[in-house]
Amino acid sequence: QVQLVESGGGLVQRGGSLTLSCVPASGFKFSYWMYWLRQAPGKGLEWVSRINTGEDTISTMYTDSVKGRFIMSRDNAKNTLYLQMTNLKPEDSAQYFCARNQNGMNRGQGTYVTVSS
Repeated sequence: QVQLVESGGGLVQRGGSLTLSCVPASGFKFSYWMYWLRQAPGKGLEWVSRINTGEDTISTMYTDSVKGRFIMSRDNAKNTLYLQMTNLKPEDSAQYFCARNQNGMNRGQGTYVTVSS
């Protein structure tokens, strides 16, 4: 059963921006820590970012390759997680998932991001 739903992917040119969204499916909630992961064609699942949910002060972490370009955020009122991606590179092209851990637990069906050169 799908617990998380991602959206917002698309085709952009190098240097462009996209914002991905993640919401819990009906009847489900976010875990305290939530993650964005990605999987490029023919490659394994890669951890991208992490955020704490709830009312605590926001804490985020990013993999080195996206630091300074991606921002993970949350909107508690909308029960939504975001991944703002800027200065996109062709190597960012992948299927992006939100998940409950860095191994992709309960990830959704993902959303595709394609960055053309």
